[in-house]
Amino acid sequence: MNRELEFMFVDCARVWIPDAEEVWRSAELTKDYNNGDVSLQLLLEDGASLEHKLDPKTKNLPYLRNPDILVGENDLTALSYLHEPAVLHNLKVRFVDSKLIYTYCGIVLVAINPYETLPIYGTDIINAYSGQNMGDMDPHIFAVAEEAYKQMARDERNQSIIVSGESGAGKTVSAKYAMRYFATVSGSASEANIEDKVLASNPIMEAIGNAKTTRNDNSSRFGKYIEIGFDNRYRIIGANMRTYLLEKSRVVFQADEERNYHIFYQLCASSHLPELKPLKLGSANDFSYTRKGRSPVIEGVDDTKELSNTRHAFSLLGINESYQMGLFQVLAAILHLGNVEIKDRDADSSIIPPNNSHLKAFCDLVGVTYQDMSQWLCHRKLKTATETYVKPLPRLQATNARDALSKHIYAKLFNWIVEHVNKALMTNIKQHSFIGVLDIYGFETFEINSFEQFCINYANEKLQQQFNMHVFKLEQEEYMKEQIPWTLIDFYDNQPCINLIEAKMGILDLLDEECKMPKGSDDSWAQKLYNTHLKTCALFEKPRMSNRAFIIQHFADKVEYQCDGFLEKNKDTVNEEQINVLKASKFDLLVELFQDGEKAISPTGQAPGTGGRTRLSVKPDKSRDKGSKENKKTVGCQFRNSLQMLMDTLNATTPHYVRCIKPNDFKMAFTFDPKRAVQQLRACGVLETIRISAAGFPSRWTYQEFFSRYRVLMKQKDVLPDKKLTCRNVLEKLVQDQDKYQFGKTKIFFRAGQVAYLEKLRADKLRAACIRIQKTIRCWLARKKYLRQRNAAITIQRFTRGHQARCLAKFMRRTQAATIIQKYRRMYVEKKRYRQKQAAALGMQTILRGYMARQKYQALLRAHKVVIIQKRVRGWLARCWYKRCLESIVYLQCCIRRMRARRELKKLKIEARSVEHFKKLNRGMENKIMQLQRKIDEQTKDNRSVSERLASLETSHTTEREKMRGELTRLRGYQEEAKNKTNQVSSLLEELEKLKKELSVTQQEKKTIEDWAHTYRNEMEKMVSELKEQNGLLKTEKDDLNRLIQEQSQQMTEKMARSIVQETQQLNKELNEERSRYQNLLSEHRRLEEKHDDLKEHLASSNVSKHGHRRTDSTHSSNESEYTYNSEYAELEEGSRAAEDVTRGIDTSLTLKLQKRLTEMEQEKQSLRDELENKEDQFQRARARDDAEFKKARGAELEYESLKRQELESENKKLKHNLAEMRQSLLRDGSASSAAPGSPAYKVLLEQLNASCEELDVRKEEVLILRSQLVSQKEAMHHKVEQHTMTEPSVYAQEVSKLKDADELKQACIGLKDTNRLLEQQLQAQRRTNDSEVEALRSELQSVKEENNRQQQLLAQNLQLPPEARIEASLQHEITRLTNENLDLMEHLEKQDRTIRKLKKQLKVYSKRIGEMGAGQAEGQTSPGQMVDEPIHPVNIPRREKDFQGMLEYKREDELKLIKNLILELKPRGVAVNLIPGLPAYILFMCLRHADYNNDDQKVRTLLTSTINSIKKILKKRGDDFETVSFWLANTCRFLHCLKQYSGDEVFMKHNTTRQNEHCLSNFDLAEYRQVISDLAIQIYQQLIKCMENILQPMIVSGMLEHETIQGVSGVKPTGLRKRTSSIADEGTYTLDSILRQLNAFHSTMCQHGTDPELIKQVVKQQFYIVGAVTLNNLLLRKDMCSWSKGMQIRYNVSQLEEWLRDKGLMTCGAKETLEPLIQAAQLLQVKKKTDEDAEAICSMCLALTTAQIVRVLNLYTPVNEFEERVSVAFIRTIQTRLRDRCESPQLLMDTKMIYPVTFPFNPSTLALETIQIPGSLNLAFLTRV
Repeated sequence: MNRELEFMFVDCARVWIPDAEEVWRSAELTKDYNNGDVSLQLLLEDGASLEHKLDPKTKNLPYLRNPDILVGENDLTALSYLHEPAVLHNLKVRFVDSKLIYTYCGIVLVAINPYETLPIYGTDIINAYSGQNMGDMDPHIFAVAEEAYKQMARDERNQSIIVSGESGAGKTVSAKYAMRYFATVSGSASEANIEDKVLASNPIMEAIGNAKTTRNDNSSRFGKYIEIGFDNRYRIIGANMRTYLLEKSRVVFQADEERNYHIFYQLCASSHLPELKPLKLGSANDFSYTRKGRSPVIEGVDDTKELSNTRHAFSLLGINESYQMGLFQVLAAILHLGNVEIKDRDADSSIIPPNNSHLKAFCDLVGVTYQDMSQWLCHRKLKTATETYVKPLPRLQATNARDALSKHIYAKLFNWIVEHVNKALMTNIKQHSFIGVLDIYGFETFEINSFEQFCINYANEKLQQQFNMHVFKLEQEEYMKEQIPWTLIDFYDNQPCINLIEAKMGILDLLDEECKMPKGSDDSWAQKLYNTHLKTCALFEKPRMSNRAFIIQHFADKVEYQCDGFLEKNKDTVNEEQINVLKASKFDLLVELFQDGEKAISPTGQAPGTGGRTRLSVKPDKSRDKGSKENKKTVGCQFRNSLQMLMDTLNATTPHYVRCIKPNDFKMAFTFDPKRAVQQLRACGVLETIRISAAGFPSRWTYQEFFSRYRVLMKQKDVLPDKKLTCRNVLEKLVQDQDKYQFGKTKIFFRAGQVAYLEKLRADKLRAACIRIQKTIRCWLARKKYLRQRNAAITIQRFTRGHQARCLAKFMRRTQAATIIQKYRRMYVEKKRYRQKQAAALGMQTILRGYMARQKYQALLRAHKVVIIQKRVRGWLARCWYKRCLESIVYLQCCIRRMRARRELKKLKIEARSVEHFKKLNRGMENKIMQLQRKIDEQTKDNRSVSERLASLETSHTTEREKMRGELTRLRGYQEEAKNKTNQVSSLLEELEKLKKELSVTQQEKKTIEDWAHTYRNEMEKMVSELKEQNGLLKTEKDDLNRLIQEQSQQMTEKMARSIVQETQQLNKELNEERSRYQNLLSEHRRLEEKHDDLKEHLASSNVSKHGHRRTDSTHSSNESEYTYNSEYAELEEGSRAAEDVTRGIDTSLTLKLQKRLTEMEQEKQSLRDELENKEDQFQRARARDDAEFKKARGAELEYESLKRQELESENKKLKHNLAEMRQSLLRDGSASSAAPGSPAYKVLLEQLNASCEELDVRKEEVLILRSQLVSQKEAMHHKVEQHTMTEPSVYAQEVSKLKDADELKQACIGLKDTNRLLEQQLQAQRRTNDSEVEALRSELQSVKEENNRQQQLLAQNLQLPPEARIEASLQHEITRLTNENLDLMEHLEKQDRTIRKLKKQLKVYSKRIGEMGAGQAEGQTSPGQMVDEPIHPVNIPRREKDFQGMLEYKREDELKLIKNLILELKPRGVAVNLIPGLPAYILFMCLRHADYNNDDQKVRTLLTSTINSIKKILKKRGDDFETVSFWLANTCRFLHCLKQYSGDEVFMKHNTTRQNEHCLSNFDLAEYRQVISDLAIQIYQQLIKCMENILQPMIVSGMLEHETIQGVSGVKPTGLRKRTSSIADEGTYTLDSILRQLNAFHSTMCQHGTDPELIKQVVKQQFYIVGAVTLNNLLLRKDMCSWSKGMQIRYNVSQLEEWLRDKGLMTCGAKETLEPLIQAAQLLQVKKKTDEDAEAICSMCLALTTAQIVRVLNLYTPVNEFEERVSVAFIRTIQTRLRDRCESPQLLMDTKMIYPVTFPFNPSTLALETIQIPGSLNLAFLTRV
């Protein structure tokens, strides 16, 4: 390496060192290099240390490695260090890490075969590259093709694309894609589909010229040069193909793992087809010529399908089936000929066994005799001066002759196919220019190299010389253009090698001379080569171990050629007798092949072209004797001549180079083998290009970009207003050596390595600045941390001291409080002790005194009560016995009744769950509620009676108590008497003893009774508790069921709502898709119309040029207004027939094809219109279905309420049953003494009774509420039924009122009263009919009610199912029934509406006929116009004098003047500024109203047709003027709205005023014309979008991506600007402000024209979609734009667009959503891209981007500064793994041609027609206001 950069070899510098495995290996210096060191101390990437010894002779240092920021550049010449390891590493990084297969190397496109199908060749990619400069987009074959196409159009110079590379590198595919690009971009100049034919030639040539080799499954075994011709408008008109050096030896021999040509295997694989049966083919292993390679099958290739494609391509190129079968017949004959076995007869002769099946098949297929062919396959004819001898051939020579014949036949067939392909691609149109695509073999070197490799390498030597000269020329032009001094660059000149091959006494010359020798041989030729060149030419060498080979030093490598076979292949001889046998064949195609062979003028057998094409084939020497061998050219001579002509062609064109590289020999996808890559880079001239660039000034910067990049190296005083002078001063300071750079006019040129040096200075400066910033920030952070810690310590001390003080104060307060507590505690204890003693003394005294008093009282009481007790006890005993018997009987009855009641309850529960119970409940629900009401009233009365009985019991108790008091008084008297009768004590004592015994017995009985009562009370309480628990469980179950029903109802409602929303969204989506398809068809229809008009003009102009002033059918233009829109196809047919009558010399197939296409388009348009109507009907039905489902949900709620009502009723029954039991127990207990008033059992029963009454009242209120709801629902349903049944009469009444409003018919003629009466009778009859229909509808509604009952029964049955299934089944039944019912009713109503409309139209027709009859009787023969005008005129005179009717009258002859002044010659700018918006639309509608008022259908038709045609004409004339298109879009929409607003339809009339409704059209239904005008508005909208797109397209990329809106954010990388300066036109630079100004202009123009606000929103949405799609597509195709700073720029630009939307009030139009993919792409550029969490965040963030777009952005992400990091391959794979399950389109780019379907929402006008004034500037004075 040059030692000028040794100052860069410092510690940590990275270098490249040679490596045996990886070719070059990266290492890092661990020690600075000093001058004189003999080695470098290096650290390898794997961590190993290495001492690299320098060459002691050259002392060359290793290659320096480029900074990481430059790795992966699009252009290799942009690298700072240009050398082999840098090129190899850059290609590897792009290919393996970024999956980019294309890279620029100066003017060369390097294409690496990925061995994988990539989605980068679609039509969207072609459209993205179309019109772009070569350096603006990422490298691509399409960029090279676009550059060639653009230079052809701009420079008027033919172009060539040279595609080269070794076998398997992808040459054929690259050439194919280049031709596809031309075919897609340019189109064809005729309807012959030339571009399809050009592409169809590829499968044919691949079938007959490609084969599988060890390196490539589809290797081209011939070279071809295809010229694609263009006319003066640069559209494809034809093509021509030239082929070079077909490898004929492959027909008879293939190496291992190789195949013969594909066509043979395709025929063998398809031998089972019926049409191929006569060929007698079989498997490929059955034939010698197809099994030698032992690899008959290619993995992943279906040979049968490939044959089908080949046959289709033949048909497309005009080769019919008979010729195809003939070709297959010849190919099959070659296979059979290879299987002919030749055996030895003796040592000098051979023989073919008789009846050889393959030879017989060969003779049958080619039409020759078996005897002749078997004779001349084993013999040859020798001619002398006087005699002719037939000499037998040995078996080896006979076999070689057979193989030679096979090769010759195949070569003739190949040439014949090429010739016919050229004929199919030929055209009569004069060729203006062409682009040639050369797909030629690359440099080849094998273990054994023969004549084919020699010719291939000879061709590559010529191409390399041309390439070197072209590169040198471009470098020289660049230096001269920039006016910098330059010196001659030394580059490798391979002219000596070319002279060695083609000069006089060169290798080819000696070979031809040896071929002319009678006994020439390969050995003698080799000796001549040694004698001639071995000592005289340094490029020629002789192998040491061989005398039959030679070595040539080519530009790429040394190649050793074996001389064996050179003479034979150069002569290419065939036995003439065999040829004569074939010429005598009965097979016409074979004879034609050899006739063409006699006319052959080149090795490819091509004839000279005609029709103005440039033909570069060799002219034949007509004077030569075809039969003499002396004048026959050898293969080498022919190849040299054709190669020279090819070089002349390339030198006459501007070449473009594509070098294809094969990354590995194992066909593994995206696997890079450095050894193989380096070999090919050296062989294809890429490294030579690098060397030439590196020898000069490879790095180039504009002054502005240099200033922006290296501003950090300048001081403030160095910055001058003149950027050029500033850059000069800075460079002089930074780089001392003036030879390291040069200043040009617009650029600064640097030597290799200088940019890296500047980058190092910049990085050092930035690093120092970073260190200073880090130092300051760290100091600030440390000080901030210290202050924060100091404040924290002070705060902790303060809080600690405060805590200690608070603890001390707390201790002191607790001590004082403890003292006080002790004092009061002791006092409290003593006081409590004293009070306890005092209370004990007083208690003892009180107890003692009370005891003594009670003892005394008890004694007195016992004495006085003895007698009374005896009396009472005896009576009580009798009553107790009676009560016990009675209660036992009652208890027994209760038990039996309870048992029966439980059975009845169980039965009722079963009935409650049964269907019959719900039937009964549903049938008599109202009666039951009334009965319940009455029963509740009765229960209330019973409660009152019970209360009265309780009151009477209390009264009796009070009375008895008074009695007891009286008895107590009497007993006191007895006590006094007892005191007096103390003498009777003894007797009484005895009686007392008896009484005591009786009392004890009585007490025992009382205790027994009390125990029984207690037991009974416990049982009753237990029973009541069980009933309460059961009631609670039932309530809980009821609540659970109610909640479950509510939840399921809510779930069903939500589910139905979601399904309705989804279905609505799906319908909207389908509707938008249908609209889009329909509008696309309208666009296609408009394009075909324009094409048809162009063809008519072309035919007319050709007619004028041929026949003078002969005119076409003049009635076409005069009668044009007589046709409606639906008759346009007939008009086109008449025009085409008129053109055919004018000239017969023009081919009619084009016109017929256009007519057929127009017919299909009309039919498809009609079908789409019908389908659109169907979709809209479905949408309306969906809405109706939504309403039905809502009603059904309401029905479910009603059902739920009915269930709740039934549950309440059953609950009432239970309560009543409990109440009855309580009453019985109350009555039963009332007789017992223990249940007396005031007793505990009495209170318990009373509380239960009150609770039951309260609960009964609550249930009663709920029943009343439910009853009121039921009544209101029944009233609502009844109201709906009445409203539904009254719909038809109301509609009919409205229609009749409309007819009554038209009183003008009654004033037409007074004598028509009888007729009107007749009409009234008919109307009455019709009304009666409608009434009968209403009755039918009512009966139908009754049947619907019955059906509803039936459905309820089904619902009751479903209640037996589990709760979830029950609710779901019932709701499903109800949904189905209501949906069907609503659909039937809607269909019935639609039928009724159609019937009414039909009757209305019939009434109008009858009225019109009556008017005509009346006018005919009054005036005799009058015109239709007079019939309408004269009756109305006298009636309307007074009204016209008062006010205007909003109509304009004009004469029929003024119609052309109206259209001319109002449409054709109207200037939109003046109308938009000075007049009301939509004035032309209002004027046209007012004229239309007058024609409708006069019932003049001819005038209406002609006016509408003329208006539509004139608008189309003005748009065709000024379709590129946005203002004109916007103006007529606004007026067409306004005209459409007027037709709707005044159509008389109720849907549109509801927005009108009463006065506007009076102006509705009265005679004509223009619904069909509304559709036509709507289609016209759609076409205008599409034209507006196209015009807007053409204006915005040049601004978007520059304004959104390239321009730096935020200055200083986007750093410019040192790319060197290796763009093609010839392809960069001088254009103005657009900024974001330019886009915003243009958007403002669009918006203000549409607002001035009065465009509907909704339509403006749709236009703005489309504008933003175009901006976002174009920006994103360019971002995905430009690696230099994928950086963090560019993401910030994009987000800022998007925010400015959003701000514009916000200012205009358009945020709700959906425009912001169209920018979402671009926003997410910008966010993707800015987010962190390292960890799995980052990957998850990216996947959740980028929902609007496809997986391909996300991966593409990550692959293209390029750091602008050294501080940024690249995205690792592992991270990208993680993203791909996470996004694997996404279901999305694999398309990479957005469709920029996509147009959202447009709709025109109805927008009525508030402007009154009668107030519109016509300005004089419109020149419409002939219009009269009516």
